[in-house]
Amino acid sequence: MLAQSVFLILAVVALSSGVMVITRRNPVHSVIWLIVTLFSVGGIFLLQYAQFLFAVQIILYVGGIMVLYLFVIMLIRVETVAKQAPYSRQWAIGLGAVLVLACELMYGVYKGVESFHLGTPSRPPVDMNNTEAVAGVLYNNYMLPVEIASLLLLVAMVGAVLMAKKRFE
Repeated sequence: MLAQSVFLILAVVALSSGVMVITRRNPVHSVIWLIVTLFSVGGIFLLQYAQFLFAVQIILYVGGIMVLYLFVIMLIRVETVAKQAPYSRQWAIGLGAVLVLACELMYGVYKGVESFHLGTPSRPPVDMNNTEAVAGVLYNNYMLPVEIASLLLLVAMVGAVLMAKKRFE
């Protein structure tokens, strides 16, 4: 019962902060709300016994990608972006998508859980050291691709800093 209530709280936080991401006019506020969303999704991963995905979610996305987004936001001209219209002209498509999703939700509530054949739920793993096993495979068998990816990210970050520096000089 505790796991269900924690899941529901995390799901509500993830959905509401996701809405806040797309409705805020200030891009820095949007990134902060996206960080809250990613933390909530990480918590859901942890509830599903996916410790490695939780760690990757927090370290890579919240720690790395969001910092990169904040750097990009600081480098662009926010004044010109703030003068643009907040929403595109495709509100009819968005409204249609909302109506379809609302109909699906009402169908699910009407039919109940039994109408959705999602398969059997997976059991929690017996071995709770799956993060250690994944890390062992990742850094023993696939160390070269991981290092190449980290070098590519480093080169991209240095290139972005150099391009921004040239623009402001």
